[in-house]
Amino acid sequence: MQTLYFLVQQTMFFSIPLLIVALGGMYSERSGVVNIALEGIMIMGAFSSIMFINMFQAKLPGQPILLIAIVIAALTGIIVSLAHAYAAINMKADQVISGTAINMFAPAFAIYVARMIRTVQQIPFVNQFRIDSVPVLGNIPVIGDLFFKNTYITTYIGFAILIVSWMVLYKTKFGLRLRSCGEHPQAADSVGINVYKMRYIGVMISGALAGIGGLVFVIPTSTNFNATVSGYGFLALAVLIFGQWKPSRILMAAFFFGLMKTIASAYSGIPFLASLGIPNDIYKMIPYIATLIVLAFTSKNSMAPKASGIPYDKGSR
Repeated sequence: MQTLYFLVQQTMFFSIPLLIVALGGMYSERSGVVNIALEGIMIMGAFSSIMFINMFQAKLPGQPILLIAIVIAALTGIIVSLAHAYAAINMKADQVISGTAINMFAPAFAIYVARMIRTVQQIPFVNQFRIDSVPVLGNIPVIGDLFFKNTYITTYIGFAILIVSWMVLYKTKFGLRLRSCGEHPQAADSVGINVYKMRYIGVMISGALAGIGGLVFVIPTSTNFNATVSGYGFLALAVLIFGQWKPSRILMAAFFFGLMKTIASAYSGIPFLASLGIPNDIYKMIPYIATLIVLAFTSKNSMAPKASGIPYDKGSR
């Protein structure tokens, strides 16, 4: 049972950031803008928030500073995503090129600023955010050990974002308008919906969640930030595609890839896998091999939003 508890908890650590970032990509692509910049936005969000934690951790207690850092990561993600939105929506630039530019800029910026402030690119922090046991809930047999011990508040924030995203997308007028701007922008424009505005909002939400995802990835898995999120932005794109741009399927895809990442990173804590004697490099390849296999077999059935990535000319109707 201890191995099961360990496996589930570690899977949570890797799955939640994938879930949050993939949901962010969903908002952008549902509005009609492809957001390849998720990786770069994650890096920028993680950089700003971890730098804040590094500078103020000695003055503030654990959970409050983490919540403030989440807000900072979200704001950073919004600011960075606005550059992508302006290029893609107003300038009609190639959305893949503008996203790639952000992905190239982000790690260089993080390294340069970190070295300028600290003389080294690593930004350390003390991980005092782990919750040993959630009061009352942690005492529930089995369930408590699985989900409410050795956890982080970011895990529950991730599930809250999932629920809110489903409700917003399918149960609100805003969600209907967002989807219409991605699938039929001319029809949306014909009934008075500001397509540009809706796409900006979609990309900004995407940036906010990607920024949060960067912080959520770093906190449980490291004690310093080194200007990278280990390709998680690109893995989140695979989760988004595998999940067919739908919150419930994105959840399942995130946990699948999270499990693969857990096997790759924490196999030594699983007695059966540790006893096989397989080289470490083979385990590290598992998430990416799984990505290629899954996308190869599901790409024909994974249909992107109809107008996603297609520029919209205002007044074209």
